[in-house]
Amino acid sequence: MSDFRKLLVWQKAHALTLTVYRETAHWPRHEQYGLVSQTRRAAASVPSNIAEGCGRDSDAELARFISIAKGSAAELSYLLLLASELGYVSLSSSKAIAKALVEVQRMLWSLERRLRESLPARRARRTRSAVSLPTHD
Repeated sequence: MSDFRKLLVWQKAHALTLTVYRETAHWPRHEQYGLVSQTRRAAASVPSNIAEGCGRDSDAELARFISIAKGSAAELSYLLLLASELGYVSLSSSKAIAKALVEVQRMLWSLERRLRESLPARRARRTRSAVSLPTHD
């Protein structure tokens, strides 16, 4: 998979990132290098990791970057909760952003699951260690 722009999950994550950037522009100035910066980085990390995974050589690597994107989405979820409880985000904005974020998270879970299911099953190898256990033949 090479063109990340064709993925609906990337499109939605990108739109969410733009929304987060616009919303954080209204947060208190004293949070510019704290919560604003961290929230923006977490938001941008989601579509960035999707894009980076699409540029890799295999579905296994893409799945790994989708997993990282899921972690960034979870971080973003907490940061938005914190901002909401600090009164930086209106209730209506908070609900709209949360709804978009949950949709992206569900899509990431689904994509990762499909990618992992498409990978060849690894066969467990049994090897004996240097210190062998007694066998009962």
